[in-house]
Amino acid sequence: MKDIVGPSAFVELEKATLTYGQGERTVAALSETSIQIEKGDFVALVGPSGCGKSTILKLVTGLIQATSGFVFVAGREVGAEPVRVGMAFQNPTLLPWLTILDNVMMPLKIVPPFRGQFRSKRHGEFRERAEDLLAQVGLKGFSDKHPWELSGGMLQRASLCRALIHDPELLMLDEPFGALDQFTREELWAIMQDLWIARRPTVMLVTHDLKEASYLANRIMVMRARPGHVVEDCAVPFARPRTIDMTFSPEFVQLTQRLRELIVSARTQKEPVS
Repeated sequence: MKDIVGPSAFVELEKATLTYGQGERTVAALSETSIQIEKGDFVALVGPSGCGKSTILKLVTGLIQATSGFVFVAGREVGAEPVRVGMAFQNPTLLPWLTILDNVMMPLKIVPPFRGQFRSKRHGEFRERAEDLLAQVGLKGFSDKHPWELSGGMLQRASLCRALIHDPELLMLDEPFGALDQFTREELWAIMQDLWIARRPTVMLVTHDLKEASYLANRIMVMRARPGHVVEDCAVPFARPRTIDMTFSPEFVQLTQRLRELIVSARTQKEPVS
């Protein structure tokens, strides 16, 4: 068993595969995939629908186990070493009977080491932590509201706060802005960028929006159609902080066009025959 990944790789997949079902019902979701992500990096996964982008997120968080190969987080096989993980999805999944403040504070109630301090700090330090985070995303004054009283964009802001409240080492974003209108989406890109610059968690973003991937990520991994496999690992060369204006530059458009061409090719690319 491999215990140490290396000095820089915080997340590593080593020839990881995933197969569902048995016999004639076997479906190869992910073919041999090897990737490395350094601590504090921001990586986006793009590719055709059903290519295994979300599958990789589930493997890294330990929600599912690889059929073969290895998955390492923080230098150990996934699950062997406790790692704080934050998650945000396309559906904010906030609890409707709780206030926005209580929803945001929920990880502090269940994630160690915060849960042992929750009773004594929930009205003081933890509340201040949540209120400060809500203010950073433009939700100051909304902490006592309930989810049904907020718009979709506001709910997604609260969801990001909940994902970050416990200072996660690993932040998993599965199309968190996909259901929003373009203007709200772009506003949240800027907020997400500011939060990442300030906190530097290791981020894995699944998205179908190539502009979003190029705006937010440091690296973009392009995947082919099922069985999924990373066919290209593109560095994003633009300095931070990035702006919406720069997304109209020739260099930015050229990058998104190249990604689009890779994905079109990846739609029909089959696994090589050995």
